[in-house]
Amino acid sequence: MVECLPNFSEFSSAEKSELIVRLFAELQLLRDTVETLKNRVDFLEAENKELRDEVQELRGKLAKNSKNSSKPPSSDGLKKPKPKSLRKPSGKKPGGQQGHSGTRLEIVDQPDRSVLHPVNACQRCGCSLESVDATDHGRRQVIDIPPLKLEVTEHRAEIKCCPGCGCHNEAAFPEEVNTSVQYGWRIKSLLVYLNQYQLLPYERTCQLVEDLFAHTISQGTLYNWNADCYCNLESTEEQIRQAILASEVVHFDETGIRQHSKLHWLHTASTKRFTYYGLHARRGKEAMIELGLLENYTGCAVHDHWKSYFTFSCDHSLCNAHHLRELTYLAEQEQQGWAASMIELLLAAKEICEATSENCLAGDSAELASIRLRYDGLIAEGLAQNLPPPERLEQKTRGRRKQSKAKNLLDRLRDYKAEALAFLTHPLVPFDNNQGERDIRMAKLKQKISGCFRGENGGEIFSRIRGYVSTLRKNDLEILDGIQSTFTQSHKLPSHILAAE
Repeated sequence: MVECLPNFSEFSSAEKSELIVRLFAELQLLRDTVETLKNRVDFLEAENKELRDEVQELRGKLAKNSKNSSKPPSSDGLKKPKPKSLRKPSGKKPGGQQGHSGTRLEIVDQPDRSVLHPVNACQRCGCSLESVDATDHGRRQVIDIPPLKLEVTEHRAEIKCCPGCGCHNEAAFPEEVNTSVQYGWRIKSLLVYLNQYQLLPYERTCQLVEDLFAHTISQGTLYNWNADCYCNLESTEEQIRQAILASEVVHFDETGIRQHSKLHWLHTASTKRFTYYGLHARRGKEAMIELGLLENYTGCAVHDHWKSYFTFSCDHSLCNAHHLRELTYLAEQEQQGWAASMIELLLAAKEICEATSENCLAGDSAELASIRLRYDGLIAEGLAQNLPPPERLEQKTRGRRKQSKAKNLLDRLRDYKAEALAFLTHPLVPFDNNQGERDIRMAKLKQKISGCFRGENGGEIFSRIRGYVSTLRKNDLEILDGIQSTFTQSHKLPSHILAAE
């Protein structure tokens, strides 16, 4: 029911004035109420956006795995993501391909020992065949380990008295036999190999010796052998470091390692032929200078965009495997189309380079120009989709506003375009930093199996020995022989290895 308006003609002048004043007061009250509600709405909208952003960030963290981020596969837990390789299927069936020779056990011509199984009587008539010569032999061979036992070799130095002058003469022991009872080189090298290369902890390495040989070796003894190997490899480590820094392309990476209850950083510099590890209390520029890794390097450093690397004046190439994982996250979790297109572009560019005889594109090629143009277009598309939020009059915190993951990646791909696409024009620059990541992964595996380094220099010992044995493996050299050689001679790398790089 509509309320009837009063007849204003019946109002006196005083009543009209009073009504006008009251109406203006109510109007002002309504305006204040509207302004208060508007401010409240603005506050709630801002709060809602912050909460939505926080929820999105938390969902993003939950959605991250080893396929769309730099998280290790071990962090995926029991609910591992479905295998999803960025490589295209080859179309080949699993297993050995047609024409593949395969591997199988083969009869050897000269076995270590033979066991004769005689025929003593005829199977038909029972006649004795003991005096009958065999016309042939059926052959079957069993490959096995001989009974395990420690071998004790006694060295006896003759002592003779000269009948002519009565001089007391004693034969000299070998130089390496210098105590009444000692361990030999082979067991030393085997246990160092198990501890440093196969990553068995000290306790389990000693337990293995006891289980296999019924012999007790203390952890302190094993530590001393590792320390001896470490000291003997000092000049070899320098050879490896110099060989790496003389290379045109070097992969760099670093990871956190705990030593003596304190966080340290294991730095690696590696190529296809050499591996160098260096442990330092710092991660950044200071450590890289003190370890002698980059200050005087003039080649191309491949890395994952850790800012400290860019403080050095060498050429740089960024790991596109990192980019692909970040792009995968944006494409799958945030449905950003430009990210999916960028993945296709980078992988296509990689295939194009690999299909060439030079493993790269000419600087003036139409393909190179097309890739770069498409790259710039996708960056522009992504930036248009991820505009920065408008400036707010009142900022809750000082400093630079936090950007989205997409915006951070776009800025990096835009500002470091040359470094991201370096593989296109340099035949030796790879698409990714997988070499460095493979080499650094062993340190994380060591930590996973054995925990932290409890001693004050356990990390340094591991770094030097591991770099050496990794170099041996890369050059197809026998690791056990290489470790044994560190106990028997003034150690140097074979000259042909240094020449090969």
